[in-house]
Amino acid sequence: MRATLAAEARGGKAVVINADSAQVYADLAVLSARPTEAEMQGVPHRLFGAWDGSTACSAADWATAASAEIAAAHAAGALPILVGGTGLYIRTLLDGIAPVPAIDPDVRAAVRALPVAEAHAALAQEDPARAAALAPNDAARIARALEVIRSTGRSLAAWQVERTGGIGHAVSLRPLILMPERAWLYQRCDLRFAGMWHGGAIAEVEALLARNLDPALPVMRAIGVPEVTDFLAGRCSEAEAIAAGSQATRRYAKRQYTWLRHQPPAEWPRITLQNSPPDSLIEALLRD
Repeated sequence: MRATLAAEARGGKAVVINADSAQVYADLAVLSARPTEAEMQGVPHRLFGAWDGSTACSAADWATAASAEIAAAHAAGALPILVGGTGLYIRTLLDGIAPVPAIDPDVRAAVRALPVAEAHAALAQEDPARAAALAPNDAARIARALEVIRSTGRSLAAWQVERTGGIGHAVSLRPLILMPERAWLYQRCDLRFAGMWHGGAIAEVEALLARNLDPALPVMRAIGVPEVTDFLAGRCSEAEAIAAGSQATRRYAKRQYTWLRHQPPAEWPRITLQNSPPDSLIEALLRD
């Protein structure tokens, strides 16, 4: 699934801007299915492979960079086209982000060291509303909510009432959400992961592991990296690793599907075609 946003600009030129949280990392060309030079066909592409895996790219980091790329495209008379399925990135760009202060490093270290069950129990005591809204095994969101309330004295929900930095009010959008039939999509997920496995994913993860990066970094938790890592370590067979990676991809697609169905504005068009939509829809995206 993809959410495509075309922010209007006059002129015949276009710039494609990545809005996928895996494709931002230089280390994940294969496992993120980042477009190749041949696939780019000479069209300028921005924010693909722009972050080194040793540095986490937050939604705020990406939104700042994307805002600059959009402004540069407009200044050049080009049409910026955002392509990607990371809903948090797109929402942060358009609506802004809560101005949560920097988390105390000691608080963060203590929270991140807790087993997820203990962290969830602590959150239920300190921020019960947030705890009730999260799945008990959602380690990343539980840790974030707990570290915020412990470091700032305010719940994450209280901070999220305040939003800064969004550009949604300043640009005209031509959104398009691609939501193909699920059975077809899941089959494509399986084919894609198998193709990546045999198309360089193992070498890509070997190179990543050789860097000895913090295993908590997003690049080390990207779909495919843990599965290939387990295979390289002898903890599973090739068939088991491919099955696990395919399943992880399908689960992620399901989460994207749910988010794209319910979270973007209802007036954003959603199409279910498997291949490229009719020319009339594409033209509507690009029309002045």
